[in-house]
Amino acid sequence: LEQTGLIRSLTPWVLNQSLREGQSLQDQKMPITISMNLSVRDLQDPYLAEAFAEQLAALQISPRWLELEITESAVMTDPERAFEVLTRLSKMGLKLAIDDFGTGYSSLSYLKKLPGNTIKIDKSFVIGMGRDENDAAIVRTSIDLGHNLGLEVVAEGVENEETLKRLAELGCDTAQGHYMSRPLSAEELNVWLKQSSWALKRNPKLVRLQH
Repeated sequence: LEQTGLIRSLTPWVLNQSLREGQSLQDQKMPITISMNLSVRDLQDPYLAEAFAEQLAALQISPRWLELEITESAVMTDPERAFEVLTRLSKMGLKLAIDDFGTGYSSLSYLKKLPGNTIKIDKSFVIGMGRDENDAAIVRTSIDLGHNLGLEVVAEGVENEETLKRLAELGCDTAQGHYMSRPLSAEELNVWLKQSSWALKRNPKLVRLQH
């Protein structure tokens, strides 16, 4: 889809479905942030912000309930155009998260310019931090870097309690992974939000760590 350009046709559909699911959860008094990935081609689309604004207005959903996830590599394909698109989205009130942080090739000079709110540390480092000192160092440094830039830090790939506790000790803000829940369908998510102790006590999208 990325190579053929069909991703541009898919993005509006994914956005519409995501917003409708979010709207349904809000109607059930279970408001959560909905995350959506943006592709390289999305970041080169000068009309992307207008398309998002139209759908948000049509469904009467506040932009603060939508988070857009981007990768460093997607931004670096055409940094100037990507920055322009992301800045417009950010000014609309949408949240922006840098996904798979640590696996791309962007320099810190580019990172500090991105109008993001969050960095999500790639799961390969989080999974390996218990047995590899280098992975642990990358996670620790990424947390410090994110906080120094005024960003929230999310750790992906949390698969056990030991990792969760270690991340809390390091000052990580939130955690995401199979330890809390495997990927769920919309129907399964509704049940999980009503029954899971994670959902009842914490931010349903991510587990907010206490430290």
